[in-house]
Amino acid sequence: MATAAKCPDMSPAEWEARQQLAACYRIFDHMGWSELIYNHITLRVPGESGAFLINPFGLGYGEVTASNLVKIDIDGQLLDGSPYPVNRAGFTQHSVFHRHLPDAHCIIHTHTTAGMAVSACAEGLRPISFYAAAFIGRIAYHDFEGVTIRAEEGERLIANLSDRRVMLLRNHGTLVMGESLPEAFLKHWMLQRACEIQVAAGAAGTPVDIPADVIAVHQRDLSGVQLPVGPGVPDFEAMVRVIDRIDRGWRE
Repeated sequence: MATAAKCPDMSPAEWEARQQLAACYRIFDHMGWSELIYNHITLRVPGESGAFLINPFGLGYGEVTASNLVKIDIDGQLLDGSPYPVNRAGFTQHSVFHRHLPDAHCIIHTHTTAGMAVSACAEGLRPISFYAAAFIGRIAYHDFEGVTIRAEEGERLIANLSDRRVMLLRNHGTLVMGESLPEAFLKHWMLQRACEIQVAAGAAGTPVDIPADVIAVHQRDLSGVQLPVGPGVPDFEAMVRVIDRIDRGWRE
């Protein structure tokens, strides 16, 4: 991706982050993971404590560009003079994690059909597939409390997440976070696949659980099939090439 700053007072690092996040929104739209103008992917601004980028409320994912992303601080104050508002629900949920978790550089929350379906099931994510096995014992759960606009729910979100970085919001959807955007992207992709397979397997017959000892081996060995450039990096770059062939307007 190009790293030259769009505006004279914007650092190259921020512009690169904006392009990366805009690309992610376009990828999610291409994959069918968007939800009208709702849901959020947020990314910390490199080198700026407490500042992160979020989608402009009112635009679809397919309309997001590097320059129209909104830069806000941890308290929801605009930092870039954007004419767009920010969804209160998105800010309330994402800001609590950005505030309290130093490693949560990118946070993704979606309402995909498969993700919401599994989140609405009593058993949650079951150990029945290659992808689900990667998350077993590493996924948190948080009970539905209504639309997330009350700050006090943040304490319970943090407590329920604990040391995990993937969460099923019961009756609501999925939440993943990563130390980088590509890492969070790959986690979301894998979780989405796990949920899709669980829904399909339930319709097809009686799913068979993977034994705990096999899951342990699977989780131990997963890193052995990744390229040595960082988790999710080649996967994300492959998808950037896909959306570039469709429309490069997100880069502006």
